[in-house]
Amino acid sequence: MLERATLALRMQNFAEAERLAAEVLKTSRTDIVATWILGRALLAQNRAAEAIVPLDKAARRTSDPGIETLLGAALGESGRRAEAIEQLRQTAARRPPFLPAFQELAGQLAKDRRVDEAIAAIGSALALAPENIDLQLDLARLHLERNARGEARPILVMAHKAAPGRPDISTLLARVLRQDGDYATAAEMYRLALALRPDDAVTRADLAACLFELGEREAGEASLRSAVRGRPRMLAQAAYTLVHSSRGRFFFRPSALKTFLQGDMQ
Repeated sequence: MLERATLALRMQNFAEAERLAAEVLKTSRTDIVATWILGRALLAQNRAAEAIVPLDKAARRTSDPGIETLLGAALGESGRRAEAIEQLRQTAARRPPFLPAFQELAGQLAKDRRVDEAIAAIGSALALAPENIDLQLDLARLHLERNARGEARPILVMAHKAAPGRPDISTLLARVLRQDGDYATAAEMYRLALALRPDDAVTRADLAACLFELGEREAGEASLRSAVRGRPRMLAQAAYTLVHSSRGRFFFRPSALKTFLQGDMQ
């Protein structure tokens, strides 16, 4: 039953994961894995307040850092952010370090608009695990929240060199490069990401924006059409890309935009 609960959670069938984990806990109230699955499933269903009691009981009983970190997340999502931050600071102080606690702490601090403290939290984690790519990516994102692209860019360049096969790093670096006006390098990063995730329509639209700025209008329009094809939700982003590009197009009627993106207009 525990294996089925784990699989349900992995498949994002959160109601089923909750049900199965609760069944396990009826016969084994101290099962840490079942409690963790229950907490994750409740959080995923926006029922963080319900997750606090079982997680708090398990945390007091076991001092498990994974349970404590999830408890901090539940407290934060329930509006009890001061308690969440205190809980997560305690967990982050444990040794050996539990890195997800630092990440959750930084996330809660950022939500509380304490970005400098969030950056310090991730920095202290990186001091313990300097090669950790996820921490590097978290730090770059926090710098971008302050629009400190000059701080984020070298971190992302280093992370990309260490993990060139991660499209999340490529796309974030491309975004920074594009904002800095380095459209050619940004386009290269977007292409690398698309080689790994060819169905990523948002990245394909972002590539189109770079191509327009580079004067490669036909390639940009082809990329934009590919992004929109079969995805009506992408029409708004496509219109934005066309209008805001220095070499784009403007359409007064949505029907004309649709026709153009379907390739029926030259």
